[in-house]
Amino acid sequence: MQRNEIIVSASILASDFMRMGEEVQAVAASGTDWIHVDVMDGVFVPNLTLGFPFIEGIRKITTLPLDVHLMIIQPEKHIERFIEAGADILTVHCENNPNIHSTLLNIRKMGASPAIALNPGTPAEMVEPLLPFLDMVLVMTVNPGFGGQEFIPEMLEKMRKIRKWIDEKQLNVRIQVDGGINHETAGQCFAAGADTFVAGTSIFRNSKGYAAGIRELKNLC
Repeated sequence: MQRNEIIVSASILASDFMRMGEEVQAVAASGTDWIHVDVMDGVFVPNLTLGFPFIEGIRKITTLPLDVHLMIIQPEKHIERFIEAGADILTVHCENNPNIHSTLLNIRKMGASPAIALNPGTPAEMVEPLLPFLDMVLVMTVNPGFGGQEFIPEMLEKMRKIRKWIDEKQLNVRIQVDGGINHETAGQCFAAGADTFVAGTSIFRNSKGYAAGIRELKNLC
């Protein structure tokens, strides 16, 4: 199948939280396609981050799609509230949700795009039967919870498997990658089948500026 165009999702976890409004507007003006928001509860992952009011605030200052990644326990209890707050793409983990199929159906029914995330220790096979119900699979290339970690190259084979299944089933499902993504690792992921790149440090802390960091990721093909 023909590959989807590359999408860059700028992760605000790496931005200056004291200047969040300016940071979102600056990265939007620099060419990012989506804004990536990590929601962590300190239980599913060992960190606490952003909640409903924060997403509502971002929604007020940008029209870009909000790519919201829920790293929380019992995400099915909160999806409606996150969508009401402004989430356009809602990613949930399969590791903590025994009713993942119904959760995905509800996300779509409520008007958002459903996506599943796989931690590094979770086999690709977990997502194969769910592909027809998804718009995107997020392959975590670091263990979730903190930004600035090193890319785990063993995740490339997981991407290849998922891309093969998507193509065989002739589905229009994106493969997103998150964790240690820069021009070099993004190139490896693109070759393995990824088309959607979450980047924080390589954009917000790029010595050449935000636009340069985004261009480096978009110029993979």
